[in-house]
Amino acid sequence: MSASDEERNSRPEPDGRAPSALPAPHIPDLAAAKRLQAILSSPSYRKADEDIHFLTSAQARGPRLELEYLKAELLLRRHGVTDTIVVFGSTRIVEPTLAESRLAESQARATANPEDATLARRLALAKRARENSRYYQIAREFGGLVGAARESGDWPRLAIVTGGGPGIMEAANRGAFEAGAETVGLNITLPHEQLPNSYVTPSLCLRFRYFALRKMHFMLRARALVAFPGGFGTFDELFETLTLVQTGKVKPIPIILVGENYWRRAFDVDFLVDEGVIDAQDRQLFRYAETAPDIWAEIRRWGERKEDLLFE
Repeated sequence: MSASDEERNSRPEPDGRAPSALPAPHIPDLAAAKRLQAILSSPSYRKADEDIHFLTSAQARGPRLELEYLKAELLLRRHGVTDTIVVFGSTRIVEPTLAESRLAESQARATANPEDATLARRLALAKRARENSRYYQIAREFGGLVGAARESGDWPRLAIVTGGGPGIMEAANRGAFEAGAETVGLNITLPHEQLPNSYVTPSLCLRFRYFALRKMHFMLRARALVAFPGGFGTFDELFETLTLVQTGKVKPIPIILVGENYWRRAFDVDFLVDEGVIDAQDRQLFRYAETAPDIWAEIRRWGERKEDLLFE
């Protein structure tokens, strides 16, 4: 081997491996090879769809929005999910056995420290959680009714959709899962990461970056909205849906509020009418229900009246 051959074989390749030859026949020397290596390893040389720094930059927000819409759209189409019942509710409402266990623990701590105001407050909340755990059972039963309707072939395109998290969302997904039906979860990335519940169909559990795109996919196929007691997140989704229907941006759909006592205390629709900020007819945008069969019956009745809007 000549000296020139040895020199060529000792030069590094652009990817850092020891080369057996120059990167290209026209590279005359080691300095040129190093310059080429710098070019090939520069972020500017990466293909746009492989450049994670570019894709996550503020300037690439537009493409990210489009991709987030498209991925979910194609996936739901592939699974034949065209009609959905969206279920919202608190992440903090747990199944009765867990609520009982937490109550017993809080009771023991409060009894051992009767002067501790913080423990007394936690005990009061634990009692409310036990009472509210009935909503977990209702959501689970309702998910089962919808799942059974899908599996029986009556409405094969119908699916339960939730935010994919714990609490009421878990209960609704769980009921559909126990009925043998596919069930959808639209989870979202949060600063304090929220894992999806285990009852969502794995191939139908999506994770979103943007609330806006997640909300769009909640509504695109919605044939009904069922809102259980919840906090800011539940209110956000509920009132946005009411606004879309009120303003005619979407066709009317059945909006069912589960737990009349809770919702009448949570917001006073009659007060809004009396203040003139909504019309009296806006009271008719939603209905109350107390049990899973009540919810399902109301949705079915709506379908009979509005055949073009439900279970097409």
